[in-house]
Amino acid sequence: MNSELIDQLNVQLGANGLPYTIPIHPNLVHLTLGLFIIGMTFDIVGVLFPFQKWVFKFLAITVERNNFFEVGWYNMLASSIITFFTVAAGFYEMLLATPPADMKSAWGLEAMETMLWHGVGGVFLLAVIVVLTIWRGWQRFVWSKQEYKQTDREVQWSYLFAGVAVMLIMYIHGTLGAQMAAEFGIHNTADRLLRLGQDLNTTLK
Repeated sequence: MNSELIDQLNVQLGANGLPYTIPIHPNLVHLTLGLFIIGMTFDIVGVLFPFQKWVFKFLAITVERNNFFEVGWYNMLASSIITFFTVAAGFYEMLLATPPADMKSAWGLEAMETMLWHGVGGVFLLAVIVVLTIWRGWQRFVWSKQEYKQTDREVQWSYLFAGVAVMLIMYIHGTLGAQMAAEFGIHNTADRLLRLGQDLNTTLK
């Protein structure tokens, strides 16, 4: 962003180009990823539980199938909530970014292109996670009704396949984010100081 526009925000930017020491977005991203992946993994284990029951019995682990679905639901719900903050922090930090204009990533994209695709992808993933959470909640509600409780499998296979597909999209989307920091040095303290011609051994002491 133009430095004059940043000045209008009345914020003091540090060496990483942010008004705070540690970027918020990357940390929330890992929370979103962790909660989503754990939620999906536990639902998958819950669905496959009849085939794995002997493993838990062999390890003397007392567990019921419903426990896995409980973990799956609450992690998915938490992922949906935290992702709103993840995307909001991402857009705020993206507005304060000053990416280099003379570089391309390993994928052949320039910094601004990478930022735009990452931003659009973040909004898309937020929408998908919310939809999946609603879908998951609906399955939980329907399954809880005694007249529909013909099976102890709480989630549908189509839901699990959709979740796995989203995880693949997350991998691509996350790679774009990693390129922004590692290759373009966006909000990367060491990279920014080097571009300013400063000595890291002296500045970061």
